[in-house]
Amino acid sequence: MSVKEKIPFYDSLVIPYHVGKAAFWGARYGFPGRKLKVIGVTGTNGKTTTSFMIWKMLNNAGRKAGLMTTVGWGVDEIHEQMEHMTTVDSSILNKRIKKIADAGVEYLVLELTSHALAQHRSLGIPIEVAVMTNVTHEHLDYHKTFERYRDAKRKLFKQAKYGVINADDPSAEYFESDIERYVTYGVDYGELKAENIKLKPDGVEYVIPSEKDLKIKTQIAGIFNVYNSLACVAVGKRLGLSDSEIKDGIFALTEVEGRMVKVDEGQKFTAIMDYAHTPDAFEKLLPDMKKATTGRLIVVFGSAGGRRDPSKRKPMGEIAGEHADILVLTEEDDRDTPGEEILEQIAEGAREKGKKDGESIFKILNRPNAILEACKMAKKGDTVLFLGKGNEKTIERADGAHAYYELDEIKKALRAIKK
Repeated sequence: MSVKEKIPFYDSLVIPYHVGKAAFWGARYGFPGRKLKVIGVTGTNGKTTTSFMIWKMLNNAGRKAGLMTTVGWGVDEIHEQMEHMTTVDSSILNKRIKKIADAGVEYLVLELTSHALAQHRSLGIPIEVAVMTNVTHEHLDYHKTFERYRDAKRKLFKQAKYGVINADDPSAEYFESDIERYVTYGVDYGELKAENIKLKPDGVEYVIPSEKDLKIKTQIAGIFNVYNSLACVAVGKRLGLSDSEIKDGIFALTEVEGRMVKVDEGQKFTAIMDYAHTPDAFEKLLPDMKKATTGRLIVVFGSAGGRRDPSKRKPMGEIAGEHADILVLTEEDDRDTPGEEILEQIAEGAREKGKKDGESIFKILNRPNAILEACKMAKKGDTVLFLGKGNEKTIERADGAHAYYELDEIKKALRAIKK
């Protein structure tokens, strides 16, 4: 059954509105995307880090590039993204692209969500290279089915000149069918395949045999950064960068705000903040962190409420329950959903993996309090992961958005336990 056949009657009314809106704002700003070579990055996880890697690589090689992601936007100076969304409204999107184009850049690295693609926010923006990081369980509250979610992301490839596709992802063949010219990458499969992978606390290393044993090093840890950097290599190759420009550009990225940020206030354990908030992200992150931890792995997280997808809560609890020693469950943009309800759904999954309330499962609804308690529990050799909020500057509760920045709360807690 085609995507068109699956579109509900409500969407048949709403989509023309979004198309008209995007066309209006594109025309209003002179369709600024047409002045740039746009690299569009989509996927469930890894979009922001992959986008930053590509942006860093291009600028490091002297190819002036702009950037628009969840974290921020700009050219040389990245302005903080205050909107609580990845791809902003078409009016803001075109306004910012115009500013970037007016700065005289050649490229724009643009992070694109399934929401933005389904609502045609990028209408009128030609895509030079489309990148797919992965497609896993997420945003079914909006798309209703995984197939509609996946097919929304496929829209990017239908309008692109060239594609970069994660061959290890089960949806790879769908994206391959949408575009004539593409390259695949992966760990198990792909034309650009990573081998001799070394996962280190401060980054990853691997070689790509098909590229004369091109050796890649990153300064950001985690197996997912093997995939993110492979996508970056593929883009670099497509745009004509040399091997040294690709290697140096990837290694030049030291961190991305809210992604695998180590927080050090002199404590005896490791504290790391990350944006991971899906079952797939947990599956990729937690096993590696457990292996790298000599003591216990303590994980602080929740799951968004409101109209967000509730079906991911139990699986996240199961994955955390399998790989972590202690789970501290807390709020994460609960909105108008009772926090206790969300935490219980997560705990249900953790219990199925042998975790017990009061021993290895702790429910602390107030997030700053949860962070403090997790820090108090931690001992030398332990690793504490604070997941789900990352770079966001607000937390959404039943009475609205409140100013909140996870990094500040973690630092405050670490200082408090040293007193």
